[in-house]
Amino acid sequence: MEFRRTLIMVALAAVTYFLFLSWQQDYGTKPKADEVVSTAVTVEAGDMPAVVAPAANSDIPAVAVATAANVSKPVLVSDSTTSPHVRVLTDVLDVDIDRLGGDVTRVSLPKYTQTVTDKTPFVLMNQSNNLTYIAQSGLVGVGNGTGLQGLDDQASGRPLYDVAQSQFTLADGQDALKVVLSTTTDAGVKVEKVFTFTRGDYRIGINYHVANTSDKPWQGVMFGQIKRDNSKDPSSDNHSFGMVTFLGGAWWTADKNYNKESLDNFGKEVMSQQVTGGWVAMVQHYFVSAWIPPAQQINQISTRKGNNGADNYIGFTSSPLLVAPGGQGSVAADFYAGPKIQDKLKTLSPGLELTVDYGWLWPIAQFLFWLLKSIHGFLGNWGWSIIVLTILVKAAFFKLSATSYRSMANMRRVMPEMQRMKEQFGDDRQKMSQAMMALYKKEKINPLGGCLPILVQMPVFIALYWTLMESVELRHASWILWIQDLSLMDPYFVLPLLMGVSMFVQQQLNPAPQDPMQAKVMKIMPVVFTVFFLWFPAGLVLYWLMNNLLSITQQWVITRNIEKAAAQQSGH
Repeated sequence: MEFRRTLIMVALAAVTYFLFLSWQQDYGTKPKADEVVSTAVTVEAGDMPAVVAPAANSDIPAVAVATAANVSKPVLVSDSTTSPHVRVLTDVLDVDIDRLGGDVTRVSLPKYTQTVTDKTPFVLMNQSNNLTYIAQSGLVGVGNGTGLQGLDDQASGRPLYDVAQSQFTLADGQDALKVVLSTTTDAGVKVEKVFTFTRGDYRIGINYHVANTSDKPWQGVMFGQIKRDNSKDPSSDNHSFGMVTFLGGAWWTADKNYNKESLDNFGKEVMSQQVTGGWVAMVQHYFVSAWIPPAQQINQISTRKGNNGADNYIGFTSSPLLVAPGGQGSVAADFYAGPKIQDKLKTLSPGLELTVDYGWLWPIAQFLFWLLKSIHGFLGNWGWSIIVLTILVKAAFFKLSATSYRSMANMRRVMPEMQRMKEQFGDDRQKMSQAMMALYKKEKINPLGGCLPILVQMPVFIALYWTLMESVELRHASWILWIQDLSLMDPYFVLPLLMGVSMFVQQQLNPAPQDPMQAKVMKIMPVVFTVFFLWFPAGLVLYWLMNNLLSITQQWVITRNIEKAAAQQSGH
């Protein structure tokens, strides 16, 4: 009996641990030692990445770094607009592009509002006093002095692009929109930086067209990187008890489809690797930004710190592009900035859907999300879908739960006899234990029968917790009446209080612990859980409440039947 109670307490402690502590830290794995090549990256004070020559035994030719002395300064051919930024509006994106360098300096999402009541679009990326979170890209010229870009962050080192107008809008009925930025170096190298926006797509195609009208060959590489300061995840204000989802960089390698590093560790674990294809991303709760080079292109991916540790960079540099005199060439990559919708991310690049980070139980969580999404396809309401999912999960564990409840009911039935033995044997624990074992054998009671089924179900509950926490589909999803956002706490605490009452009722159906201390702990448990759940997402509380109600119903029926059968056998 004591051992069984101990196991139950361990189970409850484990649930509490995973729920309230696991999201306080980065639960991902660190890069392997052989994946980190700290000598292959040069951390500079400026924004621009250094192009590093690969190892001597590499199949890729060495790339010499252009110096400030041999970099040809780009000049503006014609200035048809005086606005420093270009604004692009589509049905799903509102983007600002800085003409100096062609960086994406702001991304807001018209389909996603700030809150349920604040209908202004959610700002994912921005460069302001409160946040630096931008996507940078460019061409770094190497070798012969006809490059386009210096390796510093001075205005003289970034090209100032010409553009036809200061605002572009994807018109109704228009499927795609191209925004062309252009410039020419004083050496005669013409460059067009073409942004392609597609209706309903959070992906932006970025293509560099290089026309070398000079009398010398031009060689360079494209870089794409995400720059973010150490600002907290904007969703963290809605987290309870310090729970925070992952915030940091992520990337793909051939050995492992999903690697990640928190912002706190960017300066400690410097990563630089050569990959074919792949992607690099900056991940936060519900949303992600990612650079996705062509699948067959060989790239160098890396992370680094800059600006005395105030800024974090994750990005890639492409293979060298060589354009002969009089020739043309191009290099491209895609940039994604939007919600972590698995179906869309999976089509962009392998492993990118794993930025929807369900933790170490992701196979179970993935199945639960698929099931939840399928139910939602019929019902059209995420709250009712959670209720139906709870019923299905409960049905899947019906037999296991029945075993547990029968064991508890039988324990409850023999409690008077156990109390009599306790009075008979007093403090003689050995005789008490022997008498209890004999009683269990006589009544065919498994003292662990009520505990093990609960332990088996714990991974499912934890996986569902992560599913409800990470799925952007539940962001601002309403249920009924006062529940207008299942991803936030119940504003009137109705669901947590009902959940606490259900835990208390369920506790009354269980056999009372023999140990006085355990009895006190079990009595206070509903109160403790209620306090914790006051600030939990309403969707998760709804699941726990429905699970308790179903458990109470099943346990009450089984307990009543067992007690009725026992009464008939005793002749009463």
